[in-house]
Formats: sequence, structure tokens, C-alpha cells
Amino acid sequence: MSKKKELMKNTIIIFLGRVCTQLISFFLLPLYTSFLLTKEYGVVDLITTYVTLLVPIITLELEMSVFRYLIDVRKNEKETKKILSNNFLVLLVSLLLFGLAYIIVTCFWHFDFRWLILFDIIVCTFSGNFLQIARGLGRTVDYAISCIITGVSTILLNILFIVVLKMGAFGMIISMALANGFGALYLFIRLKLYNKINFKLKDTKLIKSMYKYSIPLVPNGVSWWVVNVSDRTIISIILSTAANGIYAISNKFPTIISSLLGIFNLSWSESAALHINSPDRDKFFTDVLNTVTKLFTSLGVGMIACMPFVFPILINHKYVDAFNYIPILIIATVFNVAICMYTGIYIAKKMTKQVASTTIIGAIINIVINLLFIKLIGIYAAAISTAVSYFAMMVYRHIDLKKYVNIKYEKGLIINTIIIFTFSIIIYYQHIFVLDVINLLIVIIYAYIINRKFLKNWKNIIFKKLGFKQ
Repeated sequence: MSKKKELMKNTIIIFLGRVCTQLISFFLLPLYTSFLLTKEYGVVDLITTYVTLLVPIITLELEMSVFRYLIDVRKNEKETKKILSNNFLVLLVSLLLFGLAYIIVTCFWHFDFRWLILFDIIVCTFSGNFLQIARGLGRTVDYAISCIITGVSTILLNILFIVVLKMGAFGMIISMALANGFGALYLFIRLKLYNKINFKLKDTKLIKSMYKYSIPLVPNGVSWWVVNVSDRTIISIILSTAANGIYAISNKFPTIISSLLGIFNLSWSESAALHINSPDRDKFFTDVLNTVTKLFTSLGVGMIACMPFVFPILINHKYVDAFNYIPILIIATVFNVAICMYTGIYIAKKMTKQVASTTIIGAIINIVINLLFIKLIGIYAAAISTAVSYFAMMVYRHIDLKKYVNIKYEKGLIINTIIIFTFSIIIYYQHIFVLDVINLLIVIIYAYIINRKFLKNWKNIIFKKLGFKQ
């Protein structure tokens, strides 16, 4: 199988699974905005945000190390068991120490949902670890099925706890925790992880080596957290939790792009690691970069063009102000496309320190802009700080990676992208129906033109599979 076909196959499999979890919150927006107050949604968003922060700190990003190390020993059962055994040993010790520290802290600091948050953290830790194990073992189908289980469970439990039992924020949090638990349990049984754990295989040298790879990813993960969600903390403190609820809703639409990008990035990071030493590496990386950039910029500008028609249908009038911040956040997400592509190459070359340093720069920029302008322009400061920090990271990583890999954009791609985004955003804020329709038609034509080669290739592949003659 060619590199591109292998990459696309893994992406499709992972997409079928991850779409159930990554995009599920988007499809549940009408439910959330109808049954939860802006303050309640803001609180849940903050809790989810801090769980996302704590999990990689507790594990020291061990799951990413496990994924990378398992790729190299897929055909070696003995080494696989050794890696998994040491992974579980360290994971259990880490959770035990964190649990004790958490209990001590909560004896003096009481806050809402504290025991539920601890449960959520433990479940998310195992879930994230098991998902990376499945990827490392090349079990992408099982990875996808686990995600589907999590997604379907999230829908059903949200309906039960929020709509039927009227449990509000508590119901939303417990739904997410239980859904992740079901997905993790499936992988534990399906991958027969219980047969691959032997603590007698403890290897201190291996643990040190894995941590040497993963620890530099911790400041990277924390910095990404700062870039992505420190905005919400600052908004909640300086403005209000209700304002954070508005901002969280505006983030849900760019999250569609982020989710699809995250799905692709899972298969991309694996493909980049497998082919980092191939003789045609630079051409392969360049082709993928340009194709992915065209697809995601088209998706981004298409979403901006669709928003005047979609937003009033999905979002309750209580959250109407969220409409104003969406284009800025979409632009930030488009910058993130290149960032993720570059990250996959860094990870493949095991250059995790460079990943961390570039993300830290973005985090600093994000916080500074937020603190300087949040009182002057309100929520706009959070959206703008995210876009500027993403742009800085994208430029920095592109220049830095030139030292190691020769990748470049197609001539005219960047200029064309700037023009179409500028045009669409100007019309977006006019609130004129006829112009919105014209904008949508122009964007569709633009998307077809720049992606016609990709679409033609896939049409030929599909026709061939179905047995049609060209």
C-alpha cells in the first residue's frame, strides 16, 4: 500500500470513530443551550478544561511515549509486553499519588463536584492511555469502535441525565465520565490488555527512556492548554462565567475543524513516524501539507459562509452574542492546521523539546494579549489572542523545520487563502441575506477549484472500487 493510501485509510477508519466523540458536542448544542443556563454551561466548560489540563500533567504525557514506542515493536510480542507492563505500573503509581494529593487538598478546599471531578480525571486518564495503546499496536478499527461506544453513550446519557432527570451541569459531567469509561473498558477487554501486563517485567531503564521522550511534551501540553483555554479562565475571572458560556458556544463551531484535524493528525503522526527516513520523504510531506491545507482552508471559509444560515437554527437566543467571535476563532483553527502538520514531523523525529518550546512562545503571547485587552474589547480579546498566538507558532515552526525537512507551499496558495477569507468575513458582518447567499456560492466554487485534483483522484478511486469504467 502506498504512503498516501495508507494515510488515507487510517484517517477514514479513525474518522468513523472519532466523529462520534469529537463532534458529538456540536450535535448536542441544541440540547445544551436549551436545558442549561449560560452560567451552568460556563461552569461545565471550565471543569472540562481543567480536567484536560490535569491528565497530561499527572501522566507526564506517558501515553504519547507508549504510542511512539509501540510503533517500533509491533512485531515483537516480548517487547510489546514489556512496554505495556511498565506503562501500567507507572500509570497506577501516578494516579495513586495524585489521588492522595487531591484528597488532602479537598479536605481544606471545598468546591462543587469535587469527587465527580476526581472520578472524571481517573477515567479520562485510562481512556486516553488505552486509545494511544490501540494506535501504537496498529489497532485502528478497535480505536474507532471505542470512540463510537463513547460517542453513543454520551448522547444517551446526556438525554437521560439532562433532559429526563433534569440534573443540569452535574448530569453533563457524569455523562462524559461514564461514556469515556465504557470506551476504555471496551479496549481493555478487546486488546486483552489483562494478558499483556506483568509487573515482573519492570525495566527502570525503559521507563527513563520513555519519560525522556514524553516529559518535554508536558510543557507543550500545558502551553497548548494555555493557548486554547486560558481564555476561558480569564473571561470567567474578569468578565463572568456567563460570558465564558457565550465564548464556549462560539468555540464549538471551530471545534468541528479542530476535531476533523485532530482525527487526521492521529493517522498523520503515525504515518510521519513510519516514513520519516524514506528517500521520498520531503515530496510526500509537501504533497500532504498542500492537500490538507487546501481542504481545511476550504472547510474554514465554508463554515464562515454557512454560519448566517446555521447559527439561528442550532443556537438558542440566549447565546446570540457568540455569533460575533466565530470567524476569528475559525481563522485561528486554520493556522492550527499547519501547526499540527509540523508537530507530526517533530514527533516523528523525536524532537519533543522543539515542540514544547514553540508552544510555550504561543502561550505567552496568548496570555499577554488577553490581559492587555480583555477589559477594553471583552470577549474579542480572547478570540484575537488565540488567532495571533496560533499564527506565531505556525510561522516559527515552519522556519525551524526548514533546517530538517524541505517542505513548501504551492505558489499562490497563501495569497488566495487570504483573499477569500477577507471577502467572506467582510460579508459575514453585514447581516444581509442576499450577500450571504452570494458569499456561500462563491466559496463553494472556490473550494471546488482548489480541491479539484483531490476530488478527481477520489472520484476515480471510488468508481474503480464500484466497478465503473472511467
